[in-house]
Amino acid sequence: MKLKGRNKVSPDFSMSSMTDIVFLLLIFFMLTANSPNALDLLLPKARGKSTNTQNVSVSIDKNLQYFVNNEKINGEYIEIELKKALEGQEKPTIILRAEQSVAIKEAVNVMDIANRNNYKVILAVRPN
Repeated sequence: MKLKGRNKVSPDFSMSSMTDIVFLLLIFFMLTANSPNALDLLLPKARGKSTNTQNVSVSIDKNLQYFVNNEKINGEYIEIELKKALEGQEKPTIILRAEQSVAIKEAVNVMDIANRNNYKVILAVRPN
């Protein structure tokens, strides 16, 4: 008498559910990754809270090169570029990222432009 089992175990393994999980994790990490610092600047240290309410980012590196939203511009035209970038904004905000070795007068120049145009300025720093 030959007995044959009714339930057969399939040796195949379906990877479709595993790939779904991998893609969901990939999308999650891409959306949650916060990388506003495209330029490699050494910011001064300070205590304080960070904020993500920015309209325009102004960066000054150690070679006194100015960047508005990671786009290199001439320092003479910074006010014009800021007006273009912030026109039509309800609460125009600038985040100022001046490298640690930059003279304070360069940062004050940007702050003066913001003051003349009623823009809010946030100074970016490294956490202590």
